This record gives sequence, structure tokens and C-alpha cells, in this order.
Amino acid sequence: MGLTAAVLAVDAGNSKTDVAVVAPDGTVLSTARGGGFRPPADGLDKAMETLTAAVTEALHTAGNPKVAHISACLANADLPIEEEELTEAIASRDWSATTTVRNDTFAILRAGVPEPRGVAVVCGAGINCVGMRPDGRTARFPALGRFSGDWGGGWALAEEALYHAARAADGRGEPTALSTTLPAHYGVPDMPTLIEALHLNRIPHHRRHEATPVLFATASHGDPTARGIIDHQAAEIVTMATVALTRLDLLTEATPVLLGGSVLAANHPLLTEGIRTRLSAAAPKAVPHVVTARPVLGAALLGLDDVGAPREAHDRLRAQYT
Repeated sequence: MGLTAAVLAVDAGNSKTDVAVVAPDGTVLSTARGGGFRPPADGLDKAMETLTAAVTEALHTAGNPKVAHISACLANADLPIEEEELTEAIASRDWSATTTVRNDTFAILRAGVPEPRGVAVVCGAGINCVGMRPDGRTARFPALGRFSGDWGGGWALAEEALYHAARAADGRGEPTALSTTLPAHYGVPDMPTLIEALHLNRIPHHRRHEATPVLFATASHGDPTARGIIDHQAAEIVTMATVALTRLDLLTEATPVLLGGSVLAANHPLLTEGIRTRLSAAAPKAVPHVVTARPVLGAALLGLDDVGAPREAHDRLRAQYT
């Protein structure tokens, strides 16, 4: 008989793709890493090429086992119709008998809890929130940007910092140290020069996210405007978490609230304490926890959930990532 694997786990984000091949007993047979998975930017065909390269490498390293199930947690799987399209694209590769596609936020949630129960808020480049219960119920948001009611993440924080700095510099807004700390970071003398450099791409667009750590540094020195932006982010995170807990009837139960993504993993005291203070008032039984485990672990655990693997397999898998 040939080799068998219970789960082919995929965590595919905008910047990287992680793959793990997991045996029925929870042993990790192989792993692989590939480039970012960006169907909106690159097109589905090109995004699938990137994912396929990582999957092919992982399967080859594991000895090309027969896979029972694919558990894929993907960036940009924000709406049910997108999950359906991505499920069809992955299932067409004939890597396994069955396929389940979820938004990548579910991977962070599952990586941080011993059972599929809790809420996760991810604050990285953008923001998202999901919740789940063992009975299969979930809660989620569109997470498509301001037009779908979402605000936050590194890009939004950077934009807000630049907005307030610009208005302070020209007199439309309250004074803020951001109007000096931001130009200093980018090596220009003042905000008008920084605005011009950003507009004319003398400073590349991708460097705008550098305004976020400047925002946190400025806030740590007591600037009221910078602190206000961070407080706004804390409030948004707690609002999303509280709504998800309410939808799942978990508001009155001790429930983990997992905090993930680069902005939250940095554990900035002002943001972290702001979240804890607000969450204790809005959802006193919620238990906040920053997740640092690799999300592919969550994708693999969800896969073991899907195939009904025993608790021992879950424990063995987790031990290999902690």
C-alpha cells in the first residue's frame, strides 16, 4: 500500500503560502513555503500557480502520499462566493478526496484554541474577525474595507497618521507631533515635502506602511492625537469581537478572544491595554490572548477536525509547532 496522509493543510496569505502534509496520527510528514496568494491582484490562475508550486513541493517531500482531505485557509476568501470559487479551483487539482476552504483568519483562531471555539481578531495589513463553535456555527464580517464597514490594520493606521499630520501642518487640524516625526522618519524636512514625495512616488507607495510604527512611537511619548488613533483601533477591535461573541451566544461564557496579525503580535502596550480594558467592560467573560503560533497549524487542526481525527492526533500535531 502507498503512503497516506489525513490532511494537506494550506495557509495562504498575501505575502506567503505555508503548506503542511499531516499523517492520520498528527505527525507532520513535510512542509513547504511559497509566495503570496493574491487572486484580486494577480488573477486566480497565477495565484493558483503559486499555491500549486508549494503544494507540489510538500507532497513530493512527503513521498507523494494519498491525501484524504485539504484544509485551505486563504486570504481573500472573504465572501461565501469567493470560498466557493476557490474550493472549485483547488478541488480541480485532484490533490485529495475532499476540500474545505475558509478565510485565513480561521487558521489563526484555531491555532490558538484547544477546540474550535472562540473568536479571533486579526490586525495586520488590514483587519478581520471571525468566530466559531464546535457545532459548526460561525460569525464573520466582510472585511473588504471601509465600504463594508471595516476600519483598521496597518494600512489604515498609517493613512490616519498621515491625515492628521497633514492637517496639523497646514492648520486644519489640532497640533500633533506626527507632523514632525513622520517627515523625520522619511528623511524630509516637513509635511508639505512629504506629501509631495508620496504623491510623486519619490517615496514608493509600499513604504507608506512605515508610518504605523512611527504612530506607535509618537503615541508612546504622550501625543494626544497619536494616542487617539490607537484608542480608535482598540475600540474597533473590541466592537468586532463583542459582536462575534454575541452572534454565537458566547457573550456570557468564558471564551477565548485571540489577537493575531503583525500589529497585534507586536504587543504595543497602549493598544494591548486599551483592548483589554474595553473588552473587560463589553465582554467580561472574554479571555484575550495574543496568538504567535504559525497559522498553518490552525489550518491543519481544522483539517483534523474535518476528518474526525482523535484528540491524540491533535495533541501530537500541536506539539510539533510549539
